[in-house]
Amino acid sequence: MQIVEQEASSIIVPSRLPDTDYVINPYTGCSFACSYCYASFMGRFVGKSRDDWGNYVYVKTNAVELFRKEIAHSRFSTGPTLFLSSVTDAWQGPEGKYELARGILGELVRRSYPGRVSILTKSPLLLRDAELLSALPHAEVGVTVTTDDDAIGRIYEARAPRNSARLDLLRELSQRGVPTYAFLGPLMTHYVDAPDAMDALIGRVAQTGVRFVYAELLNVARPLMLRLQSVMSVDQTEAARFVVAHADPARRQRLSELVVRLLDKHGLELRLGRVIDHADPSTLRKSGSPAPLAPLKPPQQGDAR
Repeated sequence: MQIVEQEASSIIVPSRLPDTDYVINPYTGCSFACSYCYASFMGRFVGKSRDDWGNYVYVKTNAVELFRKEIAHSRFSTGPTLFLSSVTDAWQGPEGKYELARGILGELVRRSYPGRVSILTKSPLLLRDAELLSALPHAEVGVTVTTDDDAIGRIYEARAPRNSARLDLLRELSQRGVPTYAFLGPLMTHYVDAPDAMDALIGRVAQTGVRFVYAELLNVARPLMLRLQSVMSVDQTEAARFVVAHADPARRQRLSELVVRLLDKHGLELRLGRVIDHADPSTLRKSGSPAPLAPLKPPQQGDAR
């Protein structure tokens, strides 16, 4: 893992996301190396390819200093929504040493920031900062969950914290009174052929105490699919079927409907009122339907990863 220290020129950036005003990314790159991650495009800003994703983290060493300066601007006096983070995980491994996200939370507490501060992570390291979160009047924490089977998660999230640990994180935060939500995704369309597995996953999420959920389907943009196929080590025939099945509009629609139905069953509210779907039109089948996908299988000992 390459760790590079650098100074940034700014840290609070206007957001293009539908429900937040500004984003804060203390790091470029992510050590979790999730194979499906859309943020792999960030490599172009530091001279890295998509294939390098997960092998580098650029640390914005002056992030807290910059944040302290920028948050004092009058535009933040009314409390616009802040999001940590949109293209990295602010509580990934290097955060344990550099404490940039912790420092930013501390500045928000010091200012009694009046706006919503939303966090999204996969990392139990966030519990280190639970007291700071509790001191913020409008903080909420989201935790990304992709499966309730740790062995399955290893296929495409080999270096990320286990999904079971993420569910435990949600439960612990809820018990401490920190408002929480689950980010359910990216969801793969094999769940269409295994609705009971989808039901079990959403049931596990509901048991953590969350009441709100974002849900997102797998992004099938070609660069991401190629990278995911490589990590999954499937043969070319299976890889082609994988692309077709996940890009098929009918299957994506069926999965969205299944998710909405099961969220309602378990008493969970769907944020944005819809399942997020970033289907890339260039990869969609024009006609026909693929055969059902076989369930994902955990990697065997000795499998290439």
